[in-house]
Amino acid sequence: MLSYTCKTAIKAVIYLASKFEKGENAGIKEIAEYIDASEHTVGKLLQTLVRQRIINSVKGPSGGFYISREQIKQPIITIVEAIDGKQVFKECGLGLSKCSAAHPCPIHNEYKEARNLVEKLFTQKKVADLREPVNSGMAYLFG
Repeated sequence: MLSYTCKTAIKAVIYLASKFEKGENAGIKEIAEYIDASEHTVGKLLQTLVRQRIINSVKGPSGGFYISREQIKQPIITIVEAIDGKQVFKECGLGLSKCSAAHPCPIHNEYKEARNLVEKLFTQKKVADLREPVNSGMAYLFG
């Protein structure tokens, strides 16, 4: 359902949120290493997230990427929409272009239910909600 880039973006934002309490910035290399992604991919998606105002960046020797108090309260769906777009929750589970209730694919109804559950989860969960399990060691962003 979600692209690799979108999943990587969510992990990167959660990583930045995990550094929020200490007020620390993180560089592309640090983020890429922690979430086990390529620096090139992370660099490009972080630029997109900054343009969409999901995260912030500061240039210079003590620069890097960070998340603000307001941004940490945003729902995960804002990241999904910035990277994959809103249509990700409307797509067919088998990738058919003309899948609909009137012309369904073999998994249409079940996939629609699952897709709606994931959309609801991403709408309800905030970035702050997902950083807590990472900070406490109960969840991981790699591996």
